Amino acid sequence: MDVLLLGASGRIGRRTATELLDRGHRVTGVSRSGAVEGVDDDQFVAVAGDATDAAAVAKLAAGHDAVVSALGPSEDEDPEVLTTMIEAVIEGMRRGGVDRLVWTGGAGILRVGPDTRLIETDDFPEEWVPVASAAIDAYGRLEEIEDIEWSYVAPAALIEPGERTGEYRTAVDELVTDESGDSYVSMEDFAIALVDELESGDGVHEKFGVGY
Repeated sequence: MDVLLLGASGRIGRRTATELLDRGHRVTGVSRSGAVEGVDDDQFVAVAGDATDAAAVAKLAAGHDAVVSALGPSEDEDPEVLTTMIEAVIEGMRRGGVDRLVWTGGAGILRVGPDTRLIETDDFPEEWVPVASAAIDAYGRLEEIEDIEWSYVAPAALIEPGERTGEYRTAVDELVTDESGDSYVSMEDFAIALVDELESGDGVHEKFGVGY
C-alpha cells in the first residue's frame, strides 16, 4: 500500500514507519518540520505538513491508499488541538479520495469496568487528564463518521520504547491488562498492532486497546 503517515517524527510514528516499510509498504511520512530521523529506506519520503489544515491534508493524501495517524499535541500546544486535527484529517481524506484511516488514540477512553473508563479511576495521573480528555473529545468526532473506514487503536496505560516481541493482545473498548493487572505495551509492539489493523481491517468503526 501507499500509506500517508501523520506524526511520523514522533516515537510511535518512527516505529510505525519502520514496521510499514519492513512489510513492503510505501510510506510518506509527515511532520511539522519535514524531517524524520532514524528512518532510511528507498520507499520512504519525508515531507512537511500541517495536520490541522484540511486543504494541506487533502493535497498530501491524494494518491495514497490509507492514512495512519500517530498525531499528538506537542508540549506547547493546547491538547484540544486533537479535535482540530481529527476534523482536518477526515475532511482532507474526503477531498483527497482516501477512505481508510487508522488513528492512534489514548488509553484514557478505554473501559476498566462496566461503567468506568481508565480516566475516571483514582490512580489516573492528574497531569495526564487534559490530553486524555482531548483524545476522548476527538474520538467523539470520529465515531460520527460513516464514510471513512476508521479504526481507533489505543495503547496500554503505559507505553514506552522497548522490545519488538511480535506478541500483543487486543480488546474492543477495554484496557488490556496482564494477570497482575498491569497494563503495558512497548512502542515496537504497538506499531505492529497499528499495521496489523491497517492490513486486516478487523476493527473498522471500532475502538480497541492493545497490551500484553
